[in-house]
Parts: sequence; structure tokens; C-alpha cells
Amino acid sequence: MVAVSTTAAVPEGRVVRVSGSLVEVERLPGTVISEVVTLGRVGLLGEVVAITDGVLTVQAYEDTGGLGPGAPAAALGRPLSAALGPHLLGGVFDGLLRPLSEAGDWLGPGAGAAPADPRRWSFTPTVAPGARLGAGEEVGTLDGDGPLALRVTVQPGVPADDRGTVESVVPAGEYRSEETLAVVGGRPVTMATTWPVRHPRPFRARMDDVAALHTGQRVLDLLQPIARGSTASVPGGFGTGKTMLLQQIAKWCDADVIVYVGCGERGNEMADIVEELQSLVDPRTGRPLRLRTVVIANTSNMPMMAREASIYTGVTVAEYFRDMGLHAVVIADSTSRWAEALREFASRRGALPAEEGYPAGLASALAAFYERAGDVRTLGGRRGSVTIIGAASPPGGDMTEPVTAHTQRFVRATWMLDRDLAYARHYPAVAWAGSFSRDAGALAAWHARNGDAAWGRRRARMGSLLADSDRLASLAELVGEGAMPGSERVVLLAGRLLRDSVLRQSALSPNDGFCSVAKGAALVDAVLAVVDRCQGLVEAGVPATRIEEVDLGALVRAAEATGPADVDGVLARRDRVLAELEGLS
Repeated sequence: MVAVSTTAAVPEGRVVRVSGSLVEVERLPGTVISEVVTLGRVGLLGEVVAITDGVLTVQAYEDTGGLGPGAPAAALGRPLSAALGPHLLGGVFDGLLRPLSEAGDWLGPGAGAAPADPRRWSFTPTVAPGARLGAGEEVGTLDGDGPLALRVTVQPGVPADDRGTVESVVPAGEYRSEETLAVVGGRPVTMATTWPVRHPRPFRARMDDVAALHTGQRVLDLLQPIARGSTASVPGGFGTGKTMLLQQIAKWCDADVIVYVGCGERGNEMADIVEELQSLVDPRTGRPLRLRTVVIANTSNMPMMAREASIYTGVTVAEYFRDMGLHAVVIADSTSRWAEALREFASRRGALPAEEGYPAGLASALAAFYERAGDVRTLGGRRGSVTIIGAASPPGGDMTEPVTAHTQRFVRATWMLDRDLAYARHYPAVAWAGSFSRDAGALAAWHARNGDAAWGRRRARMGSLLADSDRLASLAELVGEGAMPGSERVVLLAGRLLRDSVLRQSALSPNDGFCSVAKGAALVDAVLAVVDRCQGLVEAGVPATRIEEVDLGALVRAAEATGPADVDGVLARRDRVLAELEGLS
């Protein structure tokens, strides 16, 4: 959240022009780019984005209604920053990280810092006076009401090898987040810290090896996987199920912390997300899922320019938890609305427009955002990661528009949502033909090292059968499926089985909303075993018509009828279908 300074000797400037969220201010000498400015008597928040002949161009993050020339302005002497601390977990905040949970329906204009967190946190020191610590190293641990092991560390800002002596540390006990817990090298250490949202938090090194981020969604985990610390884009037109897919990832992926950024989306959707997160039980811990989530809501009826800051706020929060050695996932829904905020502000500034009116720096801004993802060794020597998953909402479903096209250049995976699949009620509507994963090769090796040497071959076989099935389906529409050779009809059958038994997944099903790694592999292997047996029967002279008459419902319903990790149930259904096929030979 943005803290408003209370220093009495702040020089006062004057507003000279207001154009929507663009405000021009004069008489603030010494002010620099990215410095926070308050506008008007109520203290609307803004950020300096340009300086011309002593006149500041300020990007206002709140509604400027009622603000006019002559209104006072003051510079706060620091960049736009986020207040970080254990209080974030389970909270709902606006785009500037101001809490919404206790604010009613609307934040008042000029709302700055929130009241101090009244909660007390149980702190246990892990160092003693006289120890030498550097930035990012642990001072103690927190035992809050959540399932995560939280740490108090020395705030970054000095080189990792610049070590200071622990001059004092408080005994174990309960403390508020703003209280000083230790003094290291003359600097106080507290639970709560601040960090400029546009500056990535430092780390020691990026990790060379990869590990899979399991989402619980089979079409992603089996076909287009993503590694921890990687990036993914979810482009799709209206009604293709973007928000539902992102909600499923937020609920079921095996990250430690979920940062859900609702950037310009509909308020009712965000309300549903918040309500569901509060009611769900975390399958990993048995505790409420909200205890390891942070929701940043800047919906379409909130100040437009705060959207521009919200994604930076979200990734800064994720980096804070990453530095504790946790794995965080940032879900940005959607980056297209963020880009629209950039376009609107650039237009008001009179900047030269580029493709479709977006600013010329759009590609650079997208690259800088996704670059903040990574699986890293932190300054404190722990391993943590930030994974970024951003939705894109191309107007009219045009996947060649600038936001979608530029994003695909910078992300490691794209999960393209297909309108035809969505209209056929096939969810998640991820198009296996239009999607890709640059992490798949490295993750095949990771799965092999972790006991599933067949993962890469299984994925390749699935992709080949789906591609062949799509190609033959077009031919079948011309000549009719009955006129095709038996081997090709089995390929068409294989495509239908993969789509209906494996890739289709119901978000509303208690059995099928989440799928374990082992059950997903069992479902694919079951389908491939049935397909191989059908091909063998065709080669032995059994007519394809007889094979198509066999009831495969037991296999098609296996995902829904068995539990999220019930491998034995899947294998039993596979054996039942294989036994029926044996009767044809």
C-alpha cells in the first residue's frame, strides 16, 4: 500500500492542467521521475512520468473528478512502493495494495496508508547478537495462523556480500509487524518492509535445473506443461473460459503462494473468486485456501490507471514470498486490460501511437513484466520461484493483435483457448494444435529423473494421435467415415477417446476438478492401450464397425467416476474395456 508522508516541510506545488488521469503540476523543484505525488486537498495519489521545463506530468491512480487547476500538490520523495508483510496472506487489496476487506464497497479518494495491522505474530529468533548477516538472510521465523513457514529477513538494498553485525534481537514472543525485531549493521529489521514496485527484488542466481509446476489440469500437465519460475500466456476470446481456467490453476496448482491480480475484469467475477477462495479447503494442508492467497482486485469499475500499477504490485508481492524460499504464482487476468490503460494514458500524453494505438513501448513493457519470473537462489541462499501466468483478451478473438502477439514472444508456454471447443462445451477449451510449451523437453528429463521415464513418449504419442485425428476428421467430412480404411477409423476413435477421456475436465466435479500426476498418466496409458488393441484387431481382419460397436463408456467415464488420485480405479476400467475387445478376436 502507498504510505502518505506526514513530514511538515513538504514543498507545495500547484496543479495547472487535468485531462482524465493525466495531471500537470508545477512548482515542485527537485522532483524526479517515478516519484509519488499527492494531488488536491484529499491527497489523490499519482506518479511522475515526465518532466518538461519544470512542469511535471503525473499519472494519477485515482479518479480525478473534482480536481482542477490551482489545487495543491506535494512530492513524497520516494517511488511508488508496496508495503510487504505477513498481513498480505488472506487479504484483498486494490491495485496500490490498499486493503479492501474492511473498506466497504469503495475506497475514499486519497486513501493512503492503511491503519497499522493490529494482529500480533509469534516471532522466534534464529540468530544471536554478534552474528554476521547479509541482505536476505534470516533473522527469525513467524508462526502465524496460516500453513506457510514465514521468515523475517534483512531487507535487500545492500550487496549480498555486505554483511552487518547483529547488534540486538528481541526474545521469542508476539509482536506487531511494525515493531523492530533486530538491529543489523545499524539498520532496524521488522516484519513489514516496503519495496518500489517497478524495481525487481534482487537475488543471487537463476537456477539451471527445472521442476514441474503441477496445475491439476490434464491438458496442461500432460501436453503443454510449465516449469516453476516459468511464464505462460492464456489468450482467448470472450466466453472461452479464461477466468475459469485461471481459477482452477489458482485453486489446485502446487505453489506455496497464489497472487491473483484481477486487472480490469468484471467485479462480479472477482467477487466470485474471493468468495470461493474463502470457502475452499486447501487439499495440501486441510486449512482454508485463502491463508496462502493474496487477491489484488482492480476491477473495471475502479480507477483505470491503477490497473497499470496492479501487475507490478502483484509481482512484487510474489517476489517478497519468493525471497522466503517459497514458490509463488502470479495470475494476471488480464494483461490486455493493463495494456489498454497504457494506451489510454499514452493518448492523453500525446505520445506517437504504434500498432492499433498502443504505445511504442508496449513490447518492452511486456518483456520487462514477464522477465521478473524465475526460479532463483535468493540472497539468503534459499531456493524460491515466481511463476507468471497472464491472460490475454484479444478483441474479437484476433490472436494477431499486438498484446497477444508480443506476449507469445516472451513467454515459455501459450495455452490458446479455442472458441469451437468452448461452444462444444469441451472445457478447458485449450487448443492442442495452437498451444505450445518451450519447457516440455526439460520437463521430460525431470519426469524421467523422478520416476516417470515414459512421460516424454506419452506426450509425443498423444500429440501425434490428436494431430492425425484432426487431419483425418477433415477428410471424413468429405468422404464419410464409413468409406475410410479401418486403421484410419481407429485413429479417429483414438482422437475422440483422448479428447473425451483425458483432455475434457469438469471444474465443478469433486472427482475431476483436480487430477493427480499419477491418475493423469494412468488415463493416457489406458487410452493408448485400448487404441493399440483396436489397431491390432484391425490388422487381424476384424471390421472397424465391430470395434466401434464396443461400449467404451467405462473408459470415457473413468476420470469422472474415480477419485482425483485413484489410479487403481482407472486401471480396472481399462481392463474391463480390454476384456470386451478380446471377445472380438
